[in-house]
Parts: sequence; structure tokens; C-alpha cells
Amino acid sequence: MPRKEKGSPAVADAPGPVSRDRSGFVTVAVRAKPGSKRSGITEVSAEAVGVSIAAPPTDGEANAELVRFLAEVLDLKKSHVSLDKGSRSRDKRIRVDSSLSPEEVLRRLREAAGKIHSGV
Repeated sequence: MPRKEKGSPAVADAPGPVSRDRSGFVTVAVRAKPGSKRSGITEVSAEAVGVSIAAPPTDGEANAELVRFLAEVLDLKKSHVSLDKGSRSRDKRIRVDSSLSPEEVLRRLREAAGKIHSGV
């Protein structure tokens, strides 16, 4: 059985889908929806960012597409975005290794969600 560390998971900021962990990285809670026709941000809620993924959930294809897509949305290199937790779950945590603040990451995600809902 895995050891539990004291306190809650390694989250230092206020609750929400985007925060900064104790290591200083920005993390994004994602609710993945693989097998979609195209990749997109479907919603930004208090718990997670909903992301439809245009790849099947087999052999890590959906995880790779999720990282590629979020790097594109956040205007970062793919090497700056990684899957931190949840490789076999729909609930994932993405780590963003850049100088972007949690507020800026959240703003870019909301902007991308707005484009899908407005049909742009």
C-alpha cells in the first residue's frame, strides 16, 4: 500500500482546476474525453478542465494527443507540458513547466473553451 504524506495532495494554491504545486510547477486538473472527432476544451469548471481528445484511449495515444493539444492551446513547446498523474484514468493532472502563472494558464484555457462554444 502506498505511503500517504501528511496533508492533502501537493497543491499549494487555492482550489480550482489550475494551481501551483509545492515544487513551483503550474498544474492543471483535466477530465479527458478520448475518442472525440476533434480535440478541444469543452469546459472549465471549478474541479477540472474538460478536454475532448481526437485519439483513442489505447497505447497512450490519447495522452500524447492531450499533451500536444494543451501545449498548442497554451502556446508552449510540447516539452514544457507533461502528464504528471492519471495515465490510465480520465482524471489527469498536467504539469506546465514554464514562466506562465496559474492565472495566465487559466485565462488561455478559458479563451480556448470560448472559441469552441462560439464556433470559431
